[in-house]
Amino acid sequence: MKPILGTEVVTQIGILVHDIEKTSAEYAKFLGVENPGWILTGPLKETQAEYMGKPSSARAKLAFFHVGPNVDIELIEPDKEPSTWRHDLDKNGEGFHHIAFVIKGMQEKILQLNAMGMPLLQKGEYTGGRYAYHDATAALKVVLELLEND
Repeated sequence: MKPILGTEVVTQIGILVHDIEKTSAEYAKFLGVENPGWILTGPLKETQAEYMGKPSSARAKLAFFHVGPNVDIELIEPDKEPSTWRHDLDKNGEGFHHIAFVIKGMQEKILQLNAMGMPLLQKGEYTGGRYAYHDATAALKVVLELLEND
């Protein structure tokens, strides 16, 4: 059987946090690695972000811990603007948000997941690629993130 996304390799585990500095320090200590610091996602004019089909100026602080040859733990501290991050942090509190896969053919995969009952929540651009979050909780019990790099 062929994987729907073209891969079965998880590349990222996303975790929502209220305080990225504090949580990053705890992860660095726990993993015995240097704290990577955090980056701020770009503004709407760069990201072209959409949440629930509407433009979103949401931004987030992100910290990435490389914990395997192909896997990152991504810590996410969202701002107050509407986003899947803000919604889930407000609804569920800190903790797990998504698993991510690197894919090819973003638009095709978005349409395919939508048709499978896994609706698009949020999408946008980043330097060197694009992302899309899909609500796969009914079938897979998780939010999926698709990452397509140029």
